[in-house]
Amino acid sequence: MKIGMLQLNPVVGDLEGNARMIAQAVREAAQQGADFCMTSELALTGYPPRDLLLYSGFVNQAAEAAEALARELADAPPLLLGNICENALGEGKPVFNCAQWCRNGEVERTFRKTLLPTYDVFDEARYFEPNPEFTPEASILKFQGRTFAVSICEDAWNDKDFWDTRSYRRDPLEEAAALKPSCILNLSASPLSLRKQRLRERMLSAVAKKFGVPLVYTNQVGGNDDLIFDGRSSLFDADGTLCARAPGFERSVFVVNIDAPGQDAVSEDSFDTEPEAWRSLVLGTRDYVQKSRFSKVLLGLSGGIDSALTAAIAVEALGAENVLGVLMPSPYSSKGSIDDSMNLAEKLGIKTLTLPIEPIMQEYSKTLAEPFKGYGMDTTEENIQSRIRGNLLMALSNKYGALLLTTGNKSELAVGYCTIYGDMSGGYAVISDVNKTLVFALCRWHNRNVRDAIPEEIISKPPSAELRPDQKDEDSLPPYEVLDAILELHVEKHLTGPEIVERGFAAETVAQVLRLVAGAEFKRWQAAPGIKLTPRSFGTGWRMPLACRRPL
Repeated sequence: MKIGMLQLNPVVGDLEGNARMIAQAVREAAQQGADFCMTSELALTGYPPRDLLLYSGFVNQAAEAAEALARELADAPPLLLGNICENALGEGKPVFNCAQWCRNGEVERTFRKTLLPTYDVFDEARYFEPNPEFTPEASILKFQGRTFAVSICEDAWNDKDFWDTRSYRRDPLEEAAALKPSCILNLSASPLSLRKQRLRERMLSAVAKKFGVPLVYTNQVGGNDDLIFDGRSSLFDADGTLCARAPGFERSVFVVNIDAPGQDAVSEDSFDTEPEAWRSLVLGTRDYVQKSRFSKVLLGLSGGIDSALTAAIAVEALGAENVLGVLMPSPYSSKGSIDDSMNLAEKLGIKTLTLPIEPIMQEYSKTLAEPFKGYGMDTTEENIQSRIRGNLLMALSNKYGALLLTTGNKSELAVGYCTIYGDMSGGYAVISDVNKTLVFALCRWHNRNVRDAIPEEIISKPPSAELRPDQKDEDSLPPYEVLDAILELHVEKHLTGPEIVERGFAAETVAQVLRLVAGAEFKRWQAAPGIKLTPRSFGTGWRMPLACRRPL
């Protein structure tokens, strides 16, 4: 029995385009001998569709698109399609997350998702009604004398033996497995976080081994807003052995044979931090730009390591011809930073534009001389420089129709070491979930493995915003290796100040960092969307109150 895993990159909301993409993939799988095909979760709508699901017209259009797709594929192998469907039971949420069995030109059966995640970036209970009529028999698909247990993403993430606990009151997969199916099918839209694939494979392997049947897992691929889906669709045999894995971070029509799993291939992959982060950042940038209907981007080049990494990612994602670097030197910009920026641009092959900001700074000083009379110089004047640059970049973005990429990293965003309406201006924050320590590591990895394009002078010099003479980041912040360690414990592992101090960090340093994190919340609410890499980023899954007095 050969199953075509359709690992595709849908555009959220593009029902017509996604249907064409799925139909093409089914035809490709048929040529490879697939007996039937399966997509990822919500492949027809794209995942996550979020508040599009609140529009009944969209739900109806998705139903019509599924029926049209079934008719188009009447002469093709059957398709298990990830989609939405209306809840016609008269109570509960109006929509189900479902898998639809399309065969002989019709949508013959519908399987509803039972477990709805509401943690981190997931908010499915906001939109979907959990399957109210779940019975083990209702999840069984019969085809060519075989029985298949159909599950959708979270339905397979609740094995009490693997997790040592159970998040939900029931385990639909365990109940279905009691009927001794020939195989488990799981349609997923499982977003990436670094090193998550190892966990996925251990968990799915444990499920297959526990129930003693093969398991076919088909995952979405591509970037949608802040989320990256890494694909890596997989087949596990009845012993839990990984027998096949589709390539990561790319579209794939991957046909597996559940009767002879040893004949299938496990695509080479790396789960190391730097290559996985790099591939995620490139894919996320490319998809966000293109799915937002842009073709070109621009960014400010400061001579610093953050803008250098962002530029390198943009070039890899979009091509050097579609990237513009803008230099905006001030009286505090060192000649080295200007030279480093030009050297970087030359090595990356991107065009540059230089707009000195000193004349504009002087005009601001004249205009504000009277209202500022009696006040000393402080961060106000520094922020004005950053906002001048932000305005220039946005003007170029408007005029050229190019998306502005912001260049701030997670460490800066966490503690507010950034200027709202200044260097935070832009449409996409590429490295906003990459802490400073990883920024350095990625630049070195890039030079070894992609191209030697980021000048060593940029990597080795002390980080500085260059908004006043001889300024260094560590004038205002702890050393980045200390800062990043504290931030990881607080942001990603949810530890409070006293708990972090117990880990060996100085109490005054921890208190300083947590005060900065709390004080910068209003900035993060207004930040551009960025790419999620870690288990907890400052994006969809971060929901801190603004006007509060959080304990430190």
